[in-house]
Amino acid sequence: MSFILHGVGVSGGIAIGHAHLAVPAALEVAHYLIPKKKINNEIKRLNNAFDVVRRELETLQANVTSGPAFAEFSAFLDLHHMILDDPMLSDAASNCITQTQCNAEWAISLQMNELLAQFEVIDDAYLRERKADVTQVVDRVLKALLGHPGHVTSPTKQSGDSILVAHDLSPADIMQYKQHQFTAFLTDLGSLTSHTAIVARSLNIPSIVALHHAREMILENDCLIVDGSQNVVIVNPDKHVLAEYRLKQSQLELEKRKLKRIKTVATITLDGTSVELFANIELPEDIEQVKESGATGIGLFRSEFLFLNRDNLPDEDEQFEAYRNVAVKMRGLPVTIRTFDLGADKQLKNTKRVEANPALGLRAIRLCLVEPQLFHTQLRAILRASHFGQVRILIPMLSSVSEVNQTLHLIENAKQSLRDEKITFNEQIPVGGMIEIPAAALCLNVFMRKLDFLSIGTNDLIQYTLAIDRVDDAVAHLYDPLHPAVLWLVSRIIHSANRAKIPVALCGEMAGDIQFTRLLLGLGLQQFSMYPAQILTVKSQVLKSHLPDITPIASRILKTEHPEKIYALLAKLNH
Repeated sequence: MSFILHGVGVSGGIAIGHAHLAVPAALEVAHYLIPKKKINNEIKRLNNAFDVVRRELETLQANVTSGPAFAEFSAFLDLHHMILDDPMLSDAASNCITQTQCNAEWAISLQMNELLAQFEVIDDAYLRERKADVTQVVDRVLKALLGHPGHVTSPTKQSGDSILVAHDLSPADIMQYKQHQFTAFLTDLGSLTSHTAIVARSLNIPSIVALHHAREMILENDCLIVDGSQNVVIVNPDKHVLAEYRLKQSQLELEKRKLKRIKTVATITLDGTSVELFANIELPEDIEQVKESGATGIGLFRSEFLFLNRDNLPDEDEQFEAYRNVAVKMRGLPVTIRTFDLGADKQLKNTKRVEANPALGLRAIRLCLVEPQLFHTQLRAILRASHFGQVRILIPMLSSVSEVNQTLHLIENAKQSLRDEKITFNEQIPVGGMIEIPAAALCLNVFMRKLDFLSIGTNDLIQYTLAIDRVDDAVAHLYDPLHPAVLWLVSRIIHSANRAKIPVALCGEMAGDIQFTRLLLGLGLQQFSMYPAQILTVKSQVLKSHLPDITPIASRILKTEHPEKIYALLAKLNH
């Protein structure tokens, strides 16, 4: 029987293949009593299973050394280590065995359910979402207890067309599944900003999450079509639908090959307006992808990823080598290094803070200003690297002029310390600010008087403007880049910067989404920064755009209040 499932597409493209079902170990748990004289042996069996999982995670950590998904994978593995070592899981399960004489599998399952119930009453959406991590860790322990640690059931078909169907997947699971060359994956759980979604985008695999009942409704070896762009899964399609999608798939592959031809073409609109397309990176290893994309610089180097998943902080020399490496490899092209945006969901190891709302807490420049020595070390490293390329400093999450003044003062202190040591650096290094808080957008003039360039961070700007926690799947549908208030703020920032002749870029998810390319061009944006994989697609859209035609439509969109009319005008703009 053929049917269609709808979910949330987190990575575009089309995959056609056969279903392979991932079976959670928790489904196989039995309950039986242990004789009193064997209780110590049962506890030892549980502890051995924990040790097995620790070794699995250590092996996975050792195998993740570079690439675009490095930082995300390492962060998730580190979190799973912490859950595994939490006494509320291990000690409580051992106590359960002692008190009730139950088997280890049943004890760890009961404790998992208790922990999940505690997560349910937490107000913070990000912390609630960590339930999935607890489940994933317990699932690994159960697999070890059941005799197949780290087990990945191979698909019955080895033709390379298998599509993984799971209730949920951890990043560690996906790393193991990769060796089986799955062409896509589907999960019941997840959201656009869940761990699964982040990994999918990093690996560029067509994927859909939040399908809710896919694991129950899809059978092993069912024929599947995964359309990540249209958010649908077609189960057991008829021959006509299958033929249609095979044609679409071939056309997409052809389009990808065609896009490579424009890699070295100058990014200029039909009316002769030059546009700069920069790349976002997280680690120096990402530079190879940047070169393949034809990007004209680094618009956002997320330096905080150098600080994550480690017991000690990177010292000045280590940071300097990382920044210098990127500057040298970019051969004179601009490299914008954002000072560390730590806090919220990106915390230093062993220094995690419990906050009622981490997104509004001590993070980014706020954290830098209360940890001046940590900030001083990074600023010296960036300044030293500026001698080797066109390096720029970008300050995240600015909200007031006092923060700008304090930051510039600390940068001057770092410069003076280098002068005292006779260490060379670019005395005129540009300093810019991220505009991602509505207060900064509304008080832009004072920022522009003190900064050399601006970068619009639309991910947080939308979150803070609409009061939407972008990690919470329950309100994900309210996260709207086309909300009139969001468009007005983005337009105001671009217009004000252009009028003051201050360079302004946009580095949020909007920059890499081609449905917004012409709209942003029509609003006056001429600098985009995005993941390297998105650059050629956006460039293609720029090359086909004619500003005198699209600017009037963009202006009409700004004056429109009704969502239906906005979408209609956007469709006209992209026609």
